[in-house]
Amino acid sequence: METTFKTIYRKTFALCMAAMLPLPGCAQETNKGVQETKYTTFVYTSNELANEISKMNGERDASRGYLGDLFDASKNSMKGIAGGYVTSFFDLGVNAIGSLFTRNSRRKKAWEEEVKKENVFQTVINSVSEMSDFYDDTSFDGAMDPKGMRFDGIGCLRTEGRDTMFYVSCHIDRSKIHRIINHSKFELVLDTLIVSPRHSNLPNTRLDIPYSFEDRKNFTLAMDIAITSSWMNEIVQLQKDQELGLFHINIPVDQKVLGKDGFLRYARRADEAPRYAVVGECFIVPRSYMGFRDDKDNFKDCWGTGEYKLTVTIKETCDVTDQYRARWKEDYKHRRRLAKVGKHQTLAEQTWQMISSQKWDELAQSWVITTLKAPASKLSSDLINQLGLKEE
Repeated sequence: METTFKTIYRKTFALCMAAMLPLPGCAQETNKGVQETKYTTFVYTSNELANEISKMNGERDASRGYLGDLFDASKNSMKGIAGGYVTSFFDLGVNAIGSLFTRNSRRKKAWEEEVKKENVFQTVINSVSEMSDFYDDTSFDGAMDPKGMRFDGIGCLRTEGRDTMFYVSCHIDRSKIHRIINHSKFELVLDTLIVSPRHSNLPNTRLDIPYSFEDRKNFTLAMDIAITSSWMNEIVQLQKDQELGLFHINIPVDQKVLGKDGFLRYARRADEAPRYAVVGECFIVPRSYMGFRDDKDNFKDCWGTGEYKLTVTIKETCDVTDQYRARWKEDYKHRRRLAKVGKHQTLAEQTWQMISSQKWDELAQSWVITTLKAPASKLSSDLINQLGLKEE
């Protein structure tokens, strides 16, 4: 088995260097002031996976020559379409404190409602456009031919400024390759995890309130990965945006498992049973029908290399401790003081915006989706360009 921790970390190193990011887990001292949040989502590929499938399935005969050479030229030209261009830009809005109730009988209720909102954070990362080449070549055998499958998993890295805050990496479960052959489905296994409640997005508030284990408990990280695809079958029926599979990860993080720096670090060794489950399965991407006439005017049935889209939903949740709830009145007054300070901010400083780009990294042989979230006042053209993005 080639997917050892050393191999995965080496691939991650290449990706981080290509994206000019710090290595996962190398958190530095956080700068004062509001920091931009950057998510970098990796879609891994592997040439070794196709070999493992072939060994288990047996070598399959498929004619090459003119048709193969033609599609070799066309498939590689598709990778640069979404390279580095910003294709989505929208306002995330503000979780403003608003007017706090002044009557004593209603203050505690207002405090509890506000804290309840703060205990949940969710963000959604989408691929900007279809990602091409789920397989390394076209097929002459059918839409669900697994030969040449090179998609090998998904990873997500979150940074604030130059600090690494979160990293998760999942690869195709090599112990269940038989499911690809027998059922056209694959499963993922969690290989690497780096997470810290104190460096999470909780509490989800614009007020200067840090995460504290004295105030909050039961921190849980949840992650959903959905894969969709569109394809044309041989009777010219278009299947549009069909969900092929959904994976769910749910990780409770107890303070006892954290290191001295407040981080949980986990790396699964080769052939080791995973500590954290990835629940779900996904069909392999159907190939689109691409019948055409060759240079001798003979009509050929052919199926493409597979295009797909990705949606990653990350959710962080927690609860409040009994001692925090007992001193709600003191905290209520503290929040009012912080809210007054926040009123001096301009609309551009209060409003958060998100911008995304997608590109193919030839060096790392992976798709890279970059999603930047920052106050509107900081999300300037200069910052976009510094992060390696280009405005359309």
